[in-house]
Amino acid sequence: MPELTPLQLFKCLSDETRLGITLLLHEMGELCVCDITVAIEESQPKTSRHLAMLRETGLLLDRREGKWIHYRLSPHIPAWTAEIIRQTAQCQFVQITQLTKRLQQGSVACQ
Repeated sequence: MPELTPLQLFKCLSDETRLGITLLLHEMGELCVCDITVAIEESQPKTSRHLAMLRETGLLLDRREGKWIHYRLSPHIPAWTAEIIRQTAQCQFVQITQLTKRLQQGSVACQ
């Protein structure tokens, strides 16, 4: 995979849903697609489409556990990318709190 460029990163994170997913994963670590869907209040197909875009840029890694896919931020992203995500998370504390609250209220074990 070619190295992530600033233009690719900003295009990817310019979408509110993808930004929310990225910040949620930054805060929570690894999450199942079912939990991400609950937190961002979107349909599973729409959530999966956004997750695929994030994965294709190299921001996310996924792993299968049974029928569920779990996502996390890639530890291989460039340092400048990790720093942008970290600083954005600090600035978006309220949004992250809302996402994690929805996750906790609506979380169901992936079955």
